[in-house]
Amino acid sequence: MSKKQKFEIEKSDAEWQQCLSETQFGILRQHGTEHPGSSPLDKEAAPGTYHCAGCGTALFSSDHKFDAGCGWPSFFQPLEQTIGTSTDYKLIYPRTETHCAKCGGHLGHVFNDGPQPTGQRYCINGAALSFKGE
Repeated sequence: MSKKQKFEIEKSDAEWQQCLSETQFGILRQHGTEHPGSSPLDKEAAPGTYHCAGCGTALFSSDHKFDAGCGWPSFFQPLEQTIGTSTDYKLIYPRTETHCAKCGGHLGHVFNDGPQPTGQRYCINGAALSFKGE
């Protein structure tokens, strides 16, 4: 995500720190990553919707969640027009980073090794999400 990119919801770092936990701030605002297997949302199987922990935007349906065995909540597609992407070179090779299209919060990455019908795996930090059951 470009620092110059504008989002519908914009706050200063101090404002984000007031409404996010330290872990959430580190992931959503500083592009961190939680340890694999550390989020209870990885094993969440109830029907519902996964929202951005920063701004509350609905991002993923439980209908699109699958167990990728990677230690992070994984989805084969997001809800329409809720996810933005950019190229991340932190591991030397390019990866596609995902962020909330409304607030710009870093969510994780998307890979082309997921199940059909999309073949994609949205590998998302659980701390970047909140879950609302049906």
